[in-house]
Amino acid sequence: MTFRTLAFRLLPLAVATVLPSAVSAADAEAPRPNILFIIFDDWNGSTHAGAYGCDWIATPNFDRIAKEGILFRNAFTSNPKCSPCRASILTGRNTWQLEEAACHNGIFPAKFAVYPDLMEEAGYAVGLTGKGWGPGDFSPGGRTRNPAGPSFDELTQDVPASGINRNDYPGNFAAFLDQKPEDEPFCFWMGFKEPHRGYELGSGVRLGKKLEDVEVPSYFPDTEIVRGDLLDYAVEVEWCDQQIGRALAILEERGQLEDTLVIVTSDHGMPFPFVKGQIHEDGFHLPLAMRWGRGIKPGRVVEDFVNVRDFAPTFLELAGVEPHPQMTGKSLVNLIRSGESGWIENRDLMLTGKERHDLGRPNDWGYPVRAIRTKEFLYIHNFFPDRWPAGNPETDFGNCDGGPTKEVIKALGGYYYDLSFGKRPADELYRITDDPECVRNLAEDLAFQETVEDLRYEMMRLLEEEGDPRALGKGAVFDTYEYVGGSRNKKGYDVWLKAREESTLAELEARLEAAAKAPKGKKKPAKK
Repeated sequence: MTFRTLAFRLLPLAVATVLPSAVSAADAEAPRPNILFIIFDDWNGSTHAGAYGCDWIATPNFDRIAKEGILFRNAFTSNPKCSPCRASILTGRNTWQLEEAACHNGIFPAKFAVYPDLMEEAGYAVGLTGKGWGPGDFSPGGRTRNPAGPSFDELTQDVPASGINRNDYPGNFAAFLDQKPEDEPFCFWMGFKEPHRGYELGSGVRLGKKLEDVEVPSYFPDTEIVRGDLLDYAVEVEWCDQQIGRALAILEERGQLEDTLVIVTSDHGMPFPFVKGQIHEDGFHLPLAMRWGRGIKPGRVVEDFVNVRDFAPTFLELAGVEPHPQMTGKSLVNLIRSGESGWIENRDLMLTGKERHDLGRPNDWGYPVRAIRTKEFLYIHNFFPDRWPAGNPETDFGNCDGGPTKEVIKALGGYYYDLSFGKRPADELYRITDDPECVRNLAEDLAFQETVEDLRYEMMRLLEEEGDPRALGKGAVFDTYEYVGGSRNKKGYDVWLKAREESTLAELEARLEAAAKAPKGKKKPAKK
């Protein structure tokens, strides 16, 4: 594949096709929709939902939204970590365009407009329950509330497993609806704190799930411990799906379901090695379903590539507001209103990447990566292949959440250890069409050298157009941004060095003290 061929194939990205609306004139003139945005925390939904073919995790309410609306097969985040992804959703920008907010556990710059504020200015009631933007600090720029909106978190509920947050998400949504003016449309963010770790160990089996039902990805060892860990994760996914059902029931009871655009997605993949925080397909490929009775033809499946930065301009357009000039995402309204399935605007290219996530390397350096995803391939460029991608071994791979699967892989070593924690080459290439789990790197295969070169060139060209400091040779700025997370006291490399020094000195002192207290042997008699 030559660059000329690639550039011709990607031409539709540069020249957007505006499709005629497939809804009736009456629908097109309908009042502005309410918006209920529901986001999971760490859900591998693009493979772990019934609508996508999963049969061991039950998601009937997500599946209902997909069946009565649109299922998107190619939704992505430009950064597979909590706060960078959520910043992208709120601002409508790729994360490398967000300065401090490109880094996990950083500061949210006040200079960037966010869609909840803009929707509020346009007459919408806005609110948040659960997890909005974060972790990080939004106050330095003068913000007094989470960028996702004012919080409604007073109500709690009983939960089936101790790892699940007790927030009554639907109940707090109803409380928000009760307090807003009746004639105002609303834009509400429901942010589950699940299936983020930690889990109640063994909760999956305790609640009736079976180890033999689990489909273990090829990048994990197939052991009973790993299967049990995945079942504990599944319990929390299914709990969240039940909350979606309750939220839909609240809208139905109030006669507002058909007038509400309901969106369900996640911020990135599951909190397991190789996935969360890593530039692999399961890390940044997201679930996405939308339902809007008065605006979406049901039963559709859309193949076009969608980025989370497209949500903000979409919501604003539906509210009758021009997208903010800072926003670089592209509205999805044409895809929503089209009556077609398949490839509608032929959006078939996506950029993704990351900077510093959690700590665990000398100087608190990140592991910068950029990648380009096409219909067939995922090309990845690791800017510093001499660094450890999930953090250093001595700091316990700080950019990988702790849990049983992590401990199994560390104990076994070998192939699975290298996949999740080992150093990676500068270039990686995966043919997603036959290797969606990204375990066969083709970058060093001579048959794919032209593909690697073409994709690298196109990726860097697009990143330069977007003003990415990393592509412009100014990437060092990302490592200067402050890390504000409390986990610095556990994961910071300087903290590890200090603890090591203290333990070494303590051990030396103990040895000297023991030597001083040791009984002295009797002197040997002098020889005559």
